[in-house]
Amino acid sequence: MKFISFLFIIFITFSSTIKADSIKDFKKELLDGGKLIFIRHAYAPGGGDPDNFNINECNTQRNLSDRGKKQAIKIKNFFIENQIQKYEVFSSEWCRCKETASLVFGKFETKKFLNSFYSPKFEKNKKKQIKDLKKFIKKFDIDKNIILVTHYVVISEVLDYAPSSGEIVISDKSFKKIGSVKINY
Repeated sequence: MKFISFLFIIFITFSSTIKADSIKDFKKELLDGGKLIFIRHAYAPGGGDPDNFNINECNTQRNLSDRGKKQAIKIKNFFIENQIQKYEVFSSEWCRCKETASLVFGKFETKKFLNSFYSPKFEKNKKKQIKDLKKFIKKFDIDKNIILVTHYVVISEVLDYAPSSGEIVISDKSFKKIGSVKINY
């Protein structure tokens, strides 16, 4: 019985989105401002994009499922409940990112450097996008948080971290990862 209780405690610990002790530190970092808040788009079933992908036509792309839309609302609630301030919100041009940004924040601006470079069709853009992202962030000399709604490949490239769908990852402006919180769908 003790062993089962032990396993239950381990399960609870690892399945939590963020440990209670670290939520205070995480929240303090966000409240202090001046951070980059990366959000991987909410849940969109599948991987990559269909062969007929067209950036201007959402019906040719992987899009948020109903679970993904619910996850985006949970992300929105996380920001509201924790009173996390934002300066500006930027999104990839992909529809799943724009829909996430819209559901969570309402107002946002798209930036090409946040686009996916996962598929062979776009991988040639990787170097330029990362360079443009770093240049863009460098120009901000503010103490407010900048929100970046983007893709797995962008976040993993700049932060050396593999985010889940809808995961919030914060870093400083030199792209040093500070923490993350997983929002379940």
